[in-house]
Amino acid sequence: MESVSIILPCFNEEASLHLLLPKIQTVCPHAEIIVVNDCSTDRSRSICDQLSTRVISHPYRMGNGAAIKTGARHANGDVIIFMDADGQHNPNDIPLLLKGLDNGFEMVVGARTLNTHASFLRGLANRTYNAFASYMVGRKILDLTSGFRVVRARHFRKFLYLLPNGFSYPTTITMAFFRAGFPISYIPINAEKREGKSKINPLRDGSRFFLIILKIGALFSPMRLFLPISAVLFSSGLSLYTYSFITQGRFTNMSVLLFMSALFTFLIGILSEQVSSLHYRGIEEDFRRTDRE
Repeated sequence: MESVSIILPCFNEEASLHLLLPKIQTVCPHAEIIVVNDCSTDRSRSICDQLSTRVISHPYRMGNGAAIKTGARHANGDVIIFMDADGQHNPNDIPLLLKGLDNGFEMVVGARTLNTHASFLRGLANRTYNAFASYMVGRKILDLTSGFRVVRARHFRKFLYLLPNGFSYPTTITMAFFRAGFPISYIPINAEKREGKSKINPLRDGSRFFLIILKIGALFSPMRLFLPISAVLFSSGLSLYTYSFITQGRFTNMSVLLFMSALFTFLIGILSEQVSSLHYRGIEEDFRRTDRE
């Protein structure tokens, strides 16, 4: 039987921890529970100590993604469960996600239903991100940003160096798993209303998150990003050339610029595709070693 570690990144979550931790301990009595304290200024640390929960503290605030990486490095379990510490995720859903690993998946994600998003705008933004990410990987992604997921530790740790220190670690790890060929499953869940105030600023973090999506697309599926751009530039150049030739009988400099831009964009996509493949050199050896064991 595989051992399980549960990791909760935490920054000022005293309002929820005193209720959440006992529920987790009841549902998963044999699991290792790790709360990564990202320099909280409230009673989060003392609540964890009172409930005999293992705590790893950062010396200064490093971000949600950094807390995830810290927890993954210290976890002893073969399987890691990531949950938010704000009370949105129901521990009773943990067995459902764990069952997905028994069905051959390497990551199982708790996908929030549409009516459980914090606001209409945030739900709309998540649907937009899901659609774009689905296009980039060629697979249906139901919840790109969900922080409630179960994953095999040996695979997750291979991509720690790719994960950002901010709030977009779920996006990065999802794209990395799809690109590596690891099967991912989505289990519908109902997210509860969080305790306390959200740490995410919709305007600041929303625009930053969209830029991260573009960067991730360029890293994990370069040709799906650069090829359409190259095609648009080439089509624009061809249309402009045709128009200027018919109306003026000449070949304009702008047409040349568009054709050259299309060529350079296409070549950048090819180069990025080769660089992207370097991130997965050790994956096959990992599978062969696992089979031998």
